[in-house]
Formats: sequence, C-alpha cells, structure tokens
Amino acid sequence: MKKGKQLSVSAIRNGTVIDHIPSGNLFKVILILGLDRIDNQITFGTNLESDRLGSKAIIKIADRFFEEEDINRIALVAPEAKLNIIRDYDVVEKHVVTVPKSIKAIAKCFNPKCITNHENVLTRFSVTNSSPVALKCHYCEKITDEEHLTII
Repeated sequence: MKKGKQLSVSAIRNGTVIDHIPSGNLFKVILILGLDRIDNQITFGTNLESDRLGSKAIIKIADRFFEEEDINRIALVAPEAKLNIIRDYDVVEKHVVTVPKSIKAIAKCFNPKCITNHENVLTRFSVTNSSPVALKCHYCEKITDEEHLTII
C-alpha cells in the first residue's frame, strides 16, 4: 500500500473486533467461533500490514460478544490476537487472548489410534506449550503440535 492511502472499513455500532490474527489462521478463527453459521454482519480482511506480525488478519462482527471460553479458544490459532468490544461506535473494553490450560471439543487428536478418532468421545487436552501451541491428549497422552492441529 502506498503511503498516504488508507484502507477504510465501515465501523460497527456494537460488536467485537478481533485484531492481530495471523493471516494464515483467519479461517481457523472463523471456524472456532462458528462465524460461518451466523447471520450477523461480518467484515474481515487478511494480509494486512502489521509491524508486529508482518501481515495480519482482522474480523469485525456486528452485535456479537464472546464469552471468556471463546476468547481463550482463539488463542490456540491466534496467540497474539486482541479483542475490542464496541458499543455505540466506541471501544469500551480491550482483551488480550490467553492460551487456556485445557481445552475440550475444539481440536482433533493427531494420533490416528486415539479413542477420540474412533468412538463418540469428546476430545480433551492439556496445553503443554502456548507458543507454539502443543496439546497433550487426555486419553492417549500423545502431543498434537501446532503444525498438526486440526480444529473440529
């Protein structure tokens, strides 16, 4: 983008802005939050310039606010993400995501022999590392690293 030019995206009256998402993980965040199944107005951009990340993605969701559990889920694929809560066009709260200590029913176990891949059992992991993310399966104790992380 040339200096002096600016990308303009319309503001939202009420809702949530998720900023500083790694560009390659934009659609993972959309899936984690179920944004592909809602009727709210959603604006997103990817491969935007970022001093910190090089390039980043951003999502604006009108009239939608997230619980702490959802915010922490974002950290699995976007540990640098920041959330801004918007009310009447003003930022009223800011949150930095944090990687939770454990997660349930978000990711698939990397081990093809794990019971969670063969029976109707919800996945459960403890987080052994937050950057890069590494998850230890509660059932088979195998580690699923960030490279092999599949969101369900």
